[in-house]
Amino acid sequence: MEEPFASWSEFNVAVAGAGAALGGLLIVALSVNIQKIAESRGLAARAGASIASLILGVALCCAALIPGQVTWGYGLQVLVGTALCAIVVVRSAVTVHRDAVSTGYRRYSAERIAMFAVPPALYAVAGVMLVGLSGSAGLVLVAVGTILAIVTTVLFSWVALVEVLR
Repeated sequence: MEEPFASWSEFNVAVAGAGAALGGLLIVALSVNIQKIAESRGLAARAGASIASLILGVALCCAALIPGQVTWGYGLQVLVGTALCAIVVVRSAVTVHRDAVSTGYRRYSAERIAMFAVPPALYAVAGVMLVGLSGSAGLVLVAVGTILAIVTTVLFSWVALVEVLR
Protein backbone atom coordinates (compact mmCIF):
# COMPACT_ATOMS: atom_id res chain seq x y z
CA MET A 1 0.00 0.00 0.00
CA GLU A 2 1.31 3.41 -0.98
CA GLU A 3 1.86 6.35 1.35
CA PRO A 4 -0.06 8.28 2.59
CA PHE A 5 -2.68 5.50 2.57
CA ALA A 6 -0.53 2.95 4.42
CA SER A 7 -0.49 4.98 7.61
CA TRP A 8 -4.31 5.24 7.51
CA SER A 9 -5.04 1.56 6.81
CA GLU A 10 -5.89 0.52 10.39
CA PHE A 11 -8.17 3.53 10.81
CA ASN A 12 -9.92 2.77 7.50
CA VAL A 13 -10.40 -0.91 8.33
CA ALA A 14 -11.83 -0.07 11.76
CA VAL A 15 -14.16 2.65 10.47
CA ALA A 16 -15.34 0.61 7.49
CA GLY A 17 -16.38 -2.25 9.78
CA ALA A 18 -17.85 -0.11 12.53
CA GLY A 19 -19.62 2.20 10.09
CA ALA A 20 -21.18 -0.67 8.17
CA ALA A 21 -22.43 -2.19 11.44
CA LEU A 22 -23.81 1.17 12.54
CA GLY A 23 -25.57 1.57 9.19
CA GLY A 24 -27.27 -1.76 9.75
CA LEU A 25 -28.28 -0.77 13.27
CA LEU A 26 -29.73 2.48 11.97
CA ILE A 27 -31.88 0.55 9.52
CA VAL A 28 -33.11 -1.62 12.42
CA ALA A 29 -33.77 1.44 14.58
CA LEU A 30 -35.74 3.02 11.77
CA SER A 31 -37.78 -0.13 11.22
CA VAL A 32 -38.89 -0.16 14.87
CA ASN A 33 -40.71 3.16 14.44
CA ILE A 34 -41.17 3.13 10.66
CA GLN A 35 -44.80 4.23 10.76
CA LYS A 36 -44.10 7.36 12.83
CA ILE A 37 -40.97 8.13 10.83
CA ALA A 38 -42.81 7.75 7.53
CA GLU A 39 -45.54 10.10 8.78
CA SER A 40 -42.97 12.87 9.24
CA ARG A 41 -41.46 14.03 5.97
CA GLY A 42 -38.67 15.80 7.85
CA LEU A 43 -37.76 12.77 9.95
CA ALA A 44 -37.70 10.48 6.92
CA ALA A 45 -35.53 12.99 5.06
CA ARG A 46 -33.12 13.21 7.99
CA ALA A 47 -32.92 9.42 8.05
CA GLY A 48 -32.02 9.29 4.37
CA ALA A 49 -29.37 11.98 4.65
CA SER A 50 -27.91 10.43 7.78
CA ILE A 51 -27.60 7.05 6.09
CA ALA A 52 -26.12 8.65 2.95
CA SER A 53 -23.43 10.51 4.92
CA LEU A 54 -22.53 7.45 6.96
CA ILE A 55 -22.40 5.06 4.02
CA LEU A 56 -20.31 7.53 2.02
CA GLY A 57 -17.82 7.57 4.90
CA VAL A 58 -17.74 3.76 4.91
CA ALA A 59 -17.29 3.67 1.13
CA LEU A 60 -14.47 6.22 1.30
CA CYS A 61 -12.69 4.19 3.98
CA CYS A 62 -13.03 1.09 1.80
CA ALA A 63 -11.79 2.97 -1.28
CA ALA A 64 -8.72 4.16 0.63
CA LEU A 65 -7.80 0.51 1.17
CA ILE A 66 -7.64 -0.30 -2.55
CA PRO A 67 -4.08 -1.40 -3.36
CA GLY A 68 -2.16 1.03 -5.56
CA GLN A 69 -4.55 3.89 -4.82
CA VAL A 70 -3.11 7.28 -5.80
CA THR A 71 -3.96 10.47 -3.98
CA TRP A 72 -5.53 12.34 -6.89
CA GLY A 73 -7.54 9.27 -7.94
CA TYR A 74 -8.86 8.88 -4.43
CA GLY A 75 -9.70 12.58 -4.46
CA LEU A 76 -11.82 12.05 -7.57
CA GLN A 77 -13.59 9.15 -5.85
CA VAL A 78 -14.26 11.37 -2.85
CA LEU A 79 -15.67 14.12 -5.09
CA VAL A 80 -17.91 11.76 -7.08
CA GLY A 81 -19.22 10.12 -3.90
CA THR A 82 -19.79 13.51 -2.33
CA ALA A 83 -21.69 14.75 -5.39
CA LEU A 84 -24.02 11.75 -5.18
CA CYS A 85 -24.46 12.22 -1.44
CA ALA A 86 -25.08 15.95 -1.97
CA ILE A 87 -28.15 15.15 -4.04
CA VAL A 88 -29.66 13.33 -1.07
CA VAL A 89 -28.48 15.98 1.40
CA VAL A 90 -29.88 18.94 -0.56
CA ARG A 91 -33.23 17.24 -1.13
CA SER A 92 -33.34 16.30 2.55
CA ALA A 93 -32.44 19.84 3.65
CA VAL A 94 -35.29 21.27 1.58
CA THR A 95 -37.72 18.72 3.03
CA VAL A 96 -36.54 19.28 6.61
CA HIS A 97 -36.92 23.05 6.21
CA ARG A 98 -40.40 22.73 4.71
CA ASP A 99 -41.42 20.31 7.46
CA ALA A 100 -40.05 22.64 10.14
CA VAL A 101 -42.01 25.57 8.72
CA SER A 102 -45.24 23.59 8.48
CA THR A 103 -44.97 22.14 12.00
CA GLY A 104 -43.80 25.31 13.73
CA TYR A 105 -40.32 24.00 14.60
CA ARG A 106 -38.58 26.44 12.27
CA ARG A 107 -35.96 27.47 14.84
CA TYR A 108 -34.56 23.93 14.91
CA SER A 109 -34.25 23.38 11.17
CA ALA A 110 -30.67 24.76 10.89
CA GLU A 111 -29.40 22.38 13.57
CA ARG A 112 -31.22 19.44 12.05
CA ILE A 113 -29.81 20.18 8.61
CA ALA A 114 -26.28 20.79 9.91
CA MET A 115 -26.28 17.39 11.58
CA PHE A 116 -26.32 15.60 8.25
CA ALA A 117 -24.83 18.30 5.98
CA VAL A 118 -21.49 18.95 7.69
CA PRO A 119 -19.85 15.55 6.97
CA PRO A 120 -20.45 15.76 3.18
CA ALA A 121 -19.20 19.35 3.20
CA LEU A 122 -15.98 18.13 4.81
CA TYR A 123 -15.75 15.32 2.25
CA ALA A 124 -16.07 17.88 -0.57
CA VAL A 125 -13.22 20.01 0.79
CA ALA A 126 -11.15 16.87 1.33
CA GLY A 127 -11.74 15.75 -2.27
CA VAL A 128 -10.54 19.08 -3.61
CA MET A 129 -7.45 18.91 -1.40
CA LEU A 130 -6.69 15.34 -2.47
CA VAL A 131 -6.99 16.16 -6.17
CA GLY A 132 -4.73 19.16 -5.53
CA LEU A 133 -2.19 16.75 -3.99
CA SER A 134 -2.62 17.88 -0.39
CA GLY A 135 -2.87 14.21 0.51
CA SER A 136 -2.29 14.24 4.24
CA ALA A 137 -4.63 17.13 4.98
CA GLY A 138 -7.29 15.71 2.68
CA LEU A 139 -7.13 12.33 4.39
CA VAL A 140 -7.49 14.03 7.77
CA LEU A 141 -10.65 15.79 6.55
CA VAL A 142 -12.09 12.53 5.23
CA ALA A 143 -11.41 11.02 8.66
CA VAL A 144 -13.00 13.96 10.49
CA GLY A 145 -16.04 13.85 8.17
CA THR A 146 -16.41 10.13 8.74
CA ILE A 147 -16.16 10.46 12.51
CA LEU A 148 -18.76 13.25 12.44
CA ALA A 149 -21.01 11.09 10.25
CA ILE A 150 -20.77 8.32 12.83
CA VAL A 151 -21.53 10.68 15.73
CA THR A 152 -24.46 12.34 13.98
CA THR A 153 -25.84 8.98 12.88
CA VAL A 154 -25.77 7.75 16.46
CA LEU A 155 -27.56 10.93 17.58
CA PHE A 156 -30.14 10.53 14.85
CA SER A 157 -30.58 6.86 15.74
CA TRP A 158 -31.49 7.95 19.26
CA VAL A 159 -34.09 10.33 17.85
CA ALA A 160 -35.48 7.64 15.55
CA LEU A 161 -35.59 5.02 18.28
CA VAL A 162 -36.64 6.90 21.40
CA GLU A 163 -37.49 10.55 20.93
CA VAL A 164 -40.04 9.89 18.18
CA LEU A 165 -42.23 8.12 20.75
CA ARG A 166 -42.44 11.13 23.08
